[in-house]
Amino acid sequence: MVIQWYPGHMAKAKREFTEKLKMVDIVFELVDARIPYSSKNPDIKEMIGDKPHVMVLMKSDLADPKRTAEWIRYYDEQGIPAVSINAQQGQGLKEVMQLAKKVLQPFFDKREQKGLKMRAIRAVCVGIPNVGKSTLINRFARKNIARTGNKPGVTKAQQWIKYGKELELLDTPGILWPKFEDQEVGKRLAVTGAIKDTLLHLDDIAIYAMEYLRDNYPGALAARYKLDEDLETSESMPELLMTISHKRGFRDDYDRASKTVIYEIRNGQLGRFTFERPSDIKEKTDD
Repeated sequence: MVIQWYPGHMAKAKREFTEKLKMVDIVFELVDARIPYSSKNPDIKEMIGDKPHVMVLMKSDLADPKRTAEWIRYYDEQGIPAVSINAQQGQGLKEVMQLAKKVLQPFFDKREQKGLKMRAIRAVCVGIPNVGKSTLINRFARKNIARTGNKPGVTKAQQWIKYGKELELLDTPGILWPKFEDQEVGKRLAVTGAIKDTLLHLDDIAIYAMEYLRDNYPGALAARYKLDEDLETSESMPELLMTISHKRGFRDDYDRASKTVIYEIRNGQLGRFTFERPSDIKEKTDD
């Protein structure tokens, strides 16, 4: 299964982001806490250059909290300020602002030395589709300013949003990169919903996710679908998916069972899972 997706508007969004970058003080780089490595656009580092930035791990309510703590430590060791938040509940917003102020303290000290007045922090949100940029903006604003949706590609254009005297935030459409060098990255993005389902074979994605859960979170599938736990290891994943289909009353509707498993994983109905660890990334870079 090869996954590729780089529609024309992605190139345009990338150009517009680069043009607007000089207008902001700091970049809020958003990644999915369930796949911090795979959801991090490798082009962003080159695009932002020396611009101060904060890594924001979104959807922490869906991720394994122990793994999220590992990722925060990993970024800290890399010298990258990072914070995890649950934008749906508005948890972690204060921490984002505190971290931004800390990172920008030298910048504002210089302004003060020049006799310039204090002003709001100018920030830009950037990240892949469906990572939660618009949700974060709406939580900061405490009202629905930016359009949101549980699918990629909802934000179509850039928009500035002001929040009192403390923050001016620029929202941008999600930006993917032209090619997935590692197909594992594409699969993880597909599992978490960053790529449109119409471009995927959901049965392949469901089986990939089920295999990961079997190996890393044993018992999760059995608990959700009321299966004997030994079925997770004794049956092949296609067989297990068919068993789930029959348990749910879908009979031999393999596609419906695949969609159900994927959507329930994405929505947290099976539990809180993270599909990669910092140690996995180290192994790749050491190869």
